[in-house]
Formats: sequence, structure tokens, C-alpha cells
Amino acid sequence: MAEQRTHPTPATVDVAQASGALHRRLKQRQLSMIAIGGAIGVGLFLGSSVTVDLAGPGVIVTYLLGAAVALVVAYALAEMAVVHPVAGSFGIYAERYLSPWAGFAVRTTYALVQIIAIGAEVTAVAIYFGFWYPAVPQWMWVTAVSALLVAINALQVGRFGELEYWFALVKVVAIVAFIVVGIALVSGLGRDSALGLANLTAHGGFLPHGWRGVWLALTLAITSYMGVEVIAVTAGEARDPETSIPRAMRSIVFRLIVFYVLAISVMLAMTPWNQASGGGGITGSPFVRAFQSAGLPYAAGIMNLVVITAALSSSNTDLYLSTRMLFSLARGRYAPAWVGRVTAGGVPRHALAISTAGMVAAILLSIYAPKGAFLLLYGVAVAGMFFVWTTILITHLRFRASIGASRAARLPLRLPLHPFPTLLGIAALLAITATTFFVKGLEYTVPAFVPFLLLITLVYWKLRGRAAQGVQGARAAEATGEAGVDQ
Repeated sequence: MAEQRTHPTPATVDVAQASGALHRRLKQRQLSMIAIGGAIGVGLFLGSSVTVDLAGPGVIVTYLLGAAVALVVAYALAEMAVVHPVAGSFGIYAERYLSPWAGFAVRTTYALVQIIAIGAEVTAVAIYFGFWYPAVPQWMWVTAVSALLVAINALQVGRFGELEYWFALVKVVAIVAFIVVGIALVSGLGRDSALGLANLTAHGGFLPHGWRGVWLALTLAITSYMGVEVIAVTAGEARDPETSIPRAMRSIVFRLIVFYVLAISVMLAMTPWNQASGGGGITGSPFVRAFQSAGLPYAAGIMNLVVITAALSSSNTDLYLSTRMLFSLARGRYAPAWVGRVTAGGVPRHALAISTAGMVAAILLSIYAPKGAFLLLYGVAVAGMFFVWTTILITHLRFRASIGASRAARLPLRLPLHPFPTLLGIAALLAITATTFFVKGLEYTVPAFVPFLLLITLVYWKLRGRAAQGVQGARAAEATGEAGVDQ
């Protein structure tokens, strides 16, 4: 195979940097922080209430297993993003290496998942504020936070990236501080007596629900890592993607593993797991409960402010992601053209407006079902993300076969021992998906996703004629040199 730059399909070209397209203004440090902002959020700070209840202290092993799968997905995505740094990301890759239907389905699913995730995140913020203001209705907090996030995402992408950089940096610093303070409390530094590690083995032992609990918890714990794909989505607006994407991906994955495993371990060492979980109900963050039980003055309130910042940061990133996926669908002629229009600052505001649907749903649920709103929204997104990640790994197999071993060896970041990690990742995701039928609150996530997949398939068949016209136009543009991505 000739050693040359792989050119995208005509549909990919249509998403390229042309007039009225996205702007490449995101720097490597911003890419890393945007990814952290998307990944470290309610999955860790609020969703861990459920995972701890399922696995007890054994949830530490659960997060290590989730990290292994996330690492495979991250490296597979980085390989493809370097070759094809486009806004549609893995949707474009699936279209090129699998089929047009796969490209449409994965982009549509991801956009929907992120829209739903936005609703879950802003609902989490309302739950956190209930720590201070229990009498204030949730919907008031959801509405106020939603307005703030829309205003931030309406900014030019360079300014958005800078704001999200500092937003996420506050979260990272706070998590590091939590880990340091927690280790000091556990080891006895600055106190008369050490908390020790007794809480990790008390109340039923390290595995109170056995290995079955560890595996069941993986259905939700792995969603905490679902954010590593953010860097691939931002590739269409990244400066110097060949160097910035691999660096950002390396840093984000290993930071997430360290943050998650250490933070969960410290939290469980500080407080009994059956108290940290909240008894299975989602009424607040187990990290806040950990500081409450430690008895440190103001510590619980400060931690609550941290988890609010975390939820705001990740929902801010989710809104960005859903907007870019809708933009990509419009440029591929799978959505109305007006959805793909951008402002002079490179912001697809119409796509942004559609992405607020999750916020509207969160407001309605916070009025009519405030107690179950979070898990309902979060659970619906789970099956969709399993589909997205599985499609990414299947696409990676075809991608490697297409570029050949010699070119794969030249990639700046490469998944070793191919194809075994990718195949194991696919098998793990399929097994985890099947496990959702045995987790309370998630039993119906897969059955609910199947009708959605059938619906978007019908939509695809209806729209594929219009998309084909866009492909012909893009092919003509590529022939005349008017458009391109990987030149």
C-alpha cells in the first residue's frame, strides 16, 4: 500500500474546514481539559452512590476494569483521529470504514446521548444545591444552570475552550486536594488518630456482594469513563491535530484512571461504604458524605461546591459535544441545512439550540419526578453509549485493515498487540450491555434503545437520497480542490 495520507470519503470532505465551517482554535492544553471536563462529572461524584451500593469497597476493582476498557477505546480513537481530524469524528470513521448507515446511526445516537446527559448533569447540580437549600425546588436550579451553559457555548470556540480549561482545572485541583486530605486523614497526619483502612474490610468485607457485585457495578462505573472520546470529537477544531491529539489522549486517560481509582479508594476509606452509598438512593454525593463523617469544619460544604463545579464543567462539555455532532449530521445532509450553519465566530447556534432539549427534559422531570429524575436520564444514556463504544472498536478493526501494518507503525500513538485489545474490548462491552438486565434501574435501558435504533434506521433510509446528493457535490468540490481535510 502506498505511503500517503489517507483521504476521507466525500461525506467526510463535506465536514471539512470550508467557508462557514468550524474554526481550528483549540490548543492541546484546552483539548485535555475539555476531555477531563466531560469525563469527570456526575458519573464519579453522584453515580458512584449506585456503584458503591452494588459492589461495596470492591467498586475499586470495578473502576480498574472500566479503566482497561476505556484505555482501549481511547487509543483506538486517537489512531483514527490523527488520520481523520474532522468534526464528525467516529461517526465519519464508521461511515468510511463500515457503512453510511453506521456513520449516521452512531452520530445520531451520540448526539442523543449527550443531550440526555446534559439533562442528567444539570439535574445533579440541583441535587447538590439541595445540600444547602433543601426548600428550593429543583427546577429553579436546573433552569438557572441551563441558561448559564447556553450562554457559555454561544461564545467563539477559542473563548469557550479557555473558559472550560479553567472550569475543569478547578475540578482537577479540587480532586487532587480531596485525595491529599483524604490520605492525610486515613494515615493520621495532623490528627490524634488515623482513620486507617478498616472501612475497606468492615461491614461485610471488601466484597460484601461478591464478584457478582463488582461486575454489576461495571454497568454504571464504565460510564464514568465515557468522555475519553471527547478529544476525537474536538479534532475538527484542534490546532496541529497530529501532535495535539496523541498528547491530549495520553494525558487524559491516565489522569482519569489515577483520579478515579484514588478518589474512590480514599472516599471509601474515610467512611463506611453502606453510609457513603446513601442506601441506594441518590440524594447527594458520597464524597460530601465522606467529609461529613470525618467531622472537618466546612469541609463538606467546600466539597459540595467542588461537585457542583464538576457537574457544571461536564454538562458544559456535553452541550459542546451534542452541538458538534448535530452540526456534522447537517453537513452530511442527514439533518436540515440550517442546523449546520455557523456564526462568524464559528459557533453552530442552531445545533446548540436543539441540544438544549435535554435541559428542557430535566426541567420537566425535576417538576414532576424530582426523586427519580437523575437515574432515569442517566440510565437512558447508558445503552446508547455502549452502542457508540462498540461501533468505535469495530470501526477500528476495519481502519487498521485499511491502512495496513506499515502505516500503522508510523502512527504517533498506537494501540499495541493489535487486534487482541480491540477484540477483548468489544467482548467486554457486549457482556456489560447484557448485564444491564440484572441491575435495578437499568433493566429497560437496552429494550428502550432497540426501538430508537429502528427509528433512526427508518430515518436513514428516508434521508439517504438527500445525503447521496451531498456526497456528489462534495466529490466535485474535492476534484477541484475546493475542499479537503487531510491534505
